[in-house]
Amino acid sequence: MNRLTWKTLCLLCLSFVVGATFSSRAGQLGTDATARLSSPKSERVPPLRMATFRCDVTVPLGEPLIWITPAVRIDDPQWAKGIVLDDGKARYVMCVLDWCGVCDGTELFLRNKIASAAQTDPLRVAVHCVHQHTAPYIDTDAFKLLESLPKPPLRTSEKFLNRVAGSLAEAVEKAVGQLEPFDHIGTGQAKVERVASGRRLHGADGKIVVRGSAGGKDPKLAAAPEDRIDPMLKTISFARGSRPLARLHYYACHPQTHQLDGVVSADFVGMAREAMEEKEKVAQIYFNGCGGDVTVGKYNDGSLEARNGLQQRLQAAMEAAISSTQWAPAERLEWRTFPLTLPPQDDPRYSAATCRERLNNPDKRGDDDLYRSAIVVAFSERSRPLHLSSLTIGKTHIIHLPGECLLEFQLYAQRLRPKEFVAVAAYGDLGTGYICPDQAIDEGGYEPTASRVGRGSEALLKKAIRDLLLADDVAGDKRP
Repeated sequence: MNRLTWKTLCLLCLSFVVGATFSSRAGQLGTDATARLSSPKSERVPPLRMATFRCDVTVPLGEPLIWITPAVRIDDPQWAKGIVLDDGKARYVMCVLDWCGVCDGTELFLRNKIASAAQTDPLRVAVHCVHQHTAPYIDTDAFKLLESLPKPPLRTSEKFLNRVAGSLAEAVEKAVGQLEPFDHIGTGQAKVERVASGRRLHGADGKIVVRGSAGGKDPKLAAAPEDRIDPMLKTISFARGSRPLARLHYYACHPQTHQLDGVVSADFVGMAREAMEEKEKVAQIYFNGCGGDVTVGKYNDGSLEARNGLQQRLQAAMEAAISSTQWAPAERLEWRTFPLTLPPQDDPRYSAATCRERLNNPDKRGDDDLYRSAIVVAFSERSRPLHLSSLTIGKTHIIHLPGECLLEFQLYAQRLRPKEFVAVAAYGDLGTGYICPDQAIDEGGYEPTASRVGRGSEALLKKAIRDLLLADDVAGDKRP
């Protein structure tokens, strides 16, 4: 090999080594540069965090259950349970109590207590009730009206309510100190067998036949079809990696197998929820959907056997929904709010004017009637709007509604996003009583008689639901 050729070969080898070394270092530099560029971005978007909480809200003996029935026996505890979410910018709280209802100023009082404990705005807090009828129905604004009567009905004591509010605040504050990251959200659903049934049956004459929660005592009502229900229980799960941290269940049905007997209980839904938590060792939280016109009447005759059967079948649906869970990354959450004012009850038989007249002549009315009348008057004197909110994580949506909404509002919400997962929690601020579609008001039946809002509420509530669920959609979207 001549000298030139040898020199050329050496130069070629040197070039190859240098080039390979440069290429390797450039590759490393490229990787490092990408990490440095992406690192500030990840720092600007903190991980989502969550923690659950619970506290005992069991009604003591002597305190009233719905409406004014004093508690004489405690069968099982009642709980307030919830979840705190933190996205690095704000905190959000969803809470539900094993109570029949909290109305007007009572709902705001609890929401403010929770917000203070979570160090957030009350508009970022949703407070709901499961709506058992073995629990209290509290409206402190109505209490103020009753206090002026010569012989006021039995009312929830300020001592008990303050104790619950304090315990709830402590539980939330403790949860804030235990926030941990979550990176996945799961959704699942399952059909609930032989639990829910429609309350508004249509008779042969076209009139509404009411099938109450103990309708199974009547063979004809027990034999009637289930009628219009939403048979699906929906479950939303939060997880860190493959470890589930909490599960939220949603199902539309009156959770009522007995009432007005002085027995304190979380009823069959509480029994199913707590049994599920004991079995899985994961926090289980249950929200009632739009079950205003849905009961267990077809399957409940008031017996313990019926109650146990309802619990077992609801729990089986929870397990099936959990088993069907589909997971997705949890990257960002959106919380939206909507202030809503609804028109007052316009039927003179149930109007605020009629109820005010009853309070002015208390000797002619029973104590439970006086309390219900005071709630109507208190709601009519209210100037503050109702508080609605929604939580969206990816394609998972939760919407929080006030009152005893009839099922139509839940089905409407689901129709707005048919390809996504929509869970509905009703029984927020119960100052409204029932919230009925206009058709239900036209047809009659029980629900319109126990409503504090009137015709036209349907359009306004549906607009609020639409605005909460479709806020990101382009203008001109023509969904139903």
